Amino acid sequence: MQAKHPSESICIMTDLVLPSETNPLNNLFGGELLARMDRAASIAARRHSRRIVVTASVNHVAFNRTIPLGSVVTIEAKVSRAFKTSMEVFMDVWIEDRESGLRAKANEAIYTFVAVDETGRPTQIPEISPQTELEKTRFEAALRRKQLSLVLAGKMKAQEATELKALFQ
Repeated sequence: MQAKHPSESICIMTDLVLPSETNPLNNLFGGELLARMDRAASIAARRHSRRIVVTASVNHVAFNRTIPLGSVVTIEAKVSRAFKTSMEVFMDVWIEDRESGLRAKANEAIYTFVAVDETGRPTQIPEISPQTELEKTRFEAALRRKQLSLVLAGKMKAQEATELKALFQ
């Protein structure tokens, strides 16, 4: 399988925040944003793997800014690293000021997906070959996140987590 560039998986979804999607403070529900991010990330994962994909975990979500009613919200999702059958998808969430049109980063998230065949069994996927400095940084950090997740789940011994050891030595 030939390695792919992260840019081949990019999914950009833009939508408007409607009244039925807001809380009593007229800000987008966190769960609504999570669902939107899951859809964008699954499209990015499918574009990379060209397989059916399932959400394996929501690794990180940072709700740094509220997203008010009427805002234009753009989610940019891209595969940051591919492992044997799983892939990490990094997302940046942007809001656009209604009057000036200026964009500001509101949130970010990292989801993990697994590619499966028609019977639901994990299936091998292409590797990622990062191109930009940001892609390289996210690619390298993905291995540390995966190892930490495996150690916390008891699926890897801490002394085997080579990337984590490097952080503390």
